[in-house]
Amino acid sequence: MNRVALIGIMIEDNEAFAQINEIIHDYSQYVVGRMGLPNVRENLNVISIVLDAPNDVINAAAGRLGRIEGVTSKAVYSRLDEE
Repeated sequence: MNRVALIGIMIEDNEAFAQINEIIHDYSQYVVGRMGLPNVRENLNVISIVLDAPNDVINAAAGRLGRIEGVTSKAVYSRLDEE
């Protein structure tokens, strides 16, 4: 069963963008939308991604993103899809 989730990504290291974009591309079939906010503060960029995917896919994507040096990511799930 698919769920809708938002992954919030905080980027404090600009060198991480290539890895981030590669991971997002790996999950592109599940991406419903993406918004990026560059330079929220000096050395802080924010990306939000909405996914419509199974729980394990969402968790895997957020986990892979969060393991990148200089990046923090968290997933927030819609309650409408809970069983």
